[in-house]
Amino acid sequence: MTREEILFRLNKVFQDVFDDEELTVTDQTSPEDIDDWDSLAQITLIAAVENEFGIRFPVKKALQMKTAGQIADAASELL
Repeated sequence: MTREEILFRLNKVFQDVFDDEELTVTDQTSPEDIDDWDSLAQITLIAAVENEFGIRFPVKKALQMKTAGQIADAASELL
């Protein structure tokens, strides 16, 4: 799976988690860009990404990811 395909699927996950069909994520998208992206939303987001891709992030890695690009990179390492 290409990184572009991963980002495309991540965008849909972000839209679902944050209930915003107009949301478009980039590598640099971070909690500062999405008002509802707090620590609880981070847990929900990571679980949704794991479910979407059928992967499991190590807990330490999940806590360190702060941008959509970091999430995409971590997902690509596990795919």
